Amino acid sequence: MAVIAVWKCDRDGTMFEDKKSAEMHDKMLELAANISYLIEKEITGISEQNLEQIGMLLAKRSDDLVKACKGKPEVLLKQAPQVKESDEQPDNVTAIAN
Repeated sequence: MAVIAVWKCDRDGTMFEDKKSAEMHDKMLELAANISYLIEKEITGISEQNLEQIGMLLAKRSDDLVKACKGKPEVLLKQAPQVKESDEQPDNVTAIAN
């Protein structure tokens, strides 16, 4: 029986085959949560689901946002590559046995 090392993100349970990918995903989720919190405190009337979606969008496009803030706002008009769920979690890693 083969042993496969996996890293599980505490925030959403997504699993990765390498530590670097898991840490990058965790940092992106933390950024999304903090963005959602900031928006929630500054703007009223947005549903929790919409706040989470806005936070995830901005976190996923953080590199583009940095470029836009540095004088290249046109990068935000380009379509971001779509991330499939299958890209986020390897096919051969679906659950951890307790």
